[in-house]
Amino acid sequence: MNVLVVGSGGREHALCWGIAASPLLEKLYCAPGNGGIAADAECVSLDTANNDAVVRWCRTNKIELVVVGPEVPLVAGLVDALRDAGIPAFGPTAKAAILEGSKAFMKDLCAKYDIPTAAYGRFRDASAAKDYVRKAGTRVVVKADGLAAGKGVRMCETAAEAEAAIDAMLAGEFGAAGTEIVVEEYLTGEEVSYFALVHGEQVLPFGSAQDHKRVGDGDTGPNTGGMGAYSPAPALTPALEAQVLETIIRPTAKAMVREGRPFTGVLFAGLMLTATGPKLLEYNVRFGDPECQVLVPRLKSDLLTVLMAAQQGILNKVDMRWYTDTALCIVMAAKGYPGAYAKSSPIGGLEAAAKLPGVTVFHAGTTKDGATIRANGGRVLGVTALGKDAREAQARAYAAVDAIQWPEGFCRRDIGWRAVLA
Repeated sequence: MNVLVVGSGGREHALCWGIAASPLLEKLYCAPGNGGIAADAECVSLDTANNDAVVRWCRTNKIELVVVGPEVPLVAGLVDALRDAGIPAFGPTAKAAILEGSKAFMKDLCAKYDIPTAAYGRFRDASAAKDYVRKAGTRVVVKADGLAAGKGVRMCETAAEAEAAIDAMLAGEFGAAGTEIVVEEYLTGEEVSYFALVHGEQVLPFGSAQDHKRVGDGDTGPNTGGMGAYSPAPALTPALEAQVLETIIRPTAKAMVREGRPFTGVLFAGLMLTATGPKLLEYNVRFGDPECQVLVPRLKSDLLTVLMAAQQGILNKVDMRWYTDTALCIVMAAKGYPGAYAKSSPIGGLEAAAKLPGVTVFHAGTTKDGATIRANGGRVLGVTALGKDAREAQARAYAAVDAIQWPEGFCRRDIGWRAVLA
């Protein structure tokens, strides 16, 4: 079958890498792709923000499944346009993608259906939001309601910090995404990511991961899109996973059906493991990045078959099998990230790194210039390794990082520390 993957990051490279191994595949395309994806799929120049253009291209190229990677085209209704044209697509409709597209909607859904999450208020007025902060009397989290490229969250230790965040967001720091804000209780505990494939009320677990959001070693510095991840997450024990499924994931799937917004695709729950049990921090409606880069290598089952089952609503017929290995991904970023950074620097040693045991190098922000791979973004590479445990996976991944020749890049040197100590 002919498959199109939409996106250009490390997540999409991992999806292409996994799909490319399927015996069902005839031709794999990626739009727009990147310098590394070109090794696994044909990259095509396509305006993925233009739903009609994507539909026309898919018809011309006889595409039988579209896998939408990023959240923006999902919220913008790309899946709706494809399905209306009779083209199968993996991912939620715009009505269901609101779970990520509006944090206020997600919080209201949790409140209505008794899904455990942090106490919250939603506001368009700065004065009302500040009153809420003062009455809370503790640390709070301030979030822009809409999509803000992972940057619209402020963890506020003091009322002054919270008030500054409120003013900045409502004044337009994140554009339309901050027209409304959510102010919520500051939860403490260990944060984990949990994934499940969903079709209506059908739910199929897809594993756990933990990522490292801050740019510096020891979880210091500003938040980023993610500086590394590992899977599985030791903190999410089988008992806790069962609790997450029964109190958070399955109730959400049922709630979305009842709300007339049935969900199809992957549901990515950001969780806090608190002293009183798991609580939902946020939902994403797509695979995480870099979490996808550690989930896909652990999957023994055929990825394309699994994605098709979710799209078709036959998740109950899927036999999910996983390698017992731990996967660990180290993000190599351009110096200066998450601030200003330079582009176009050449990257060497990629072939040598990929030949090391258990290693796969996923590309995120790269471009191909003849035979040369060049940096073309903030997060540039996801160096991933499998190992019998977290310690071995970590050692293999850092050996691969050290084989890569890129003076203009950097990475954290402590990715996976929690899993290694577990």
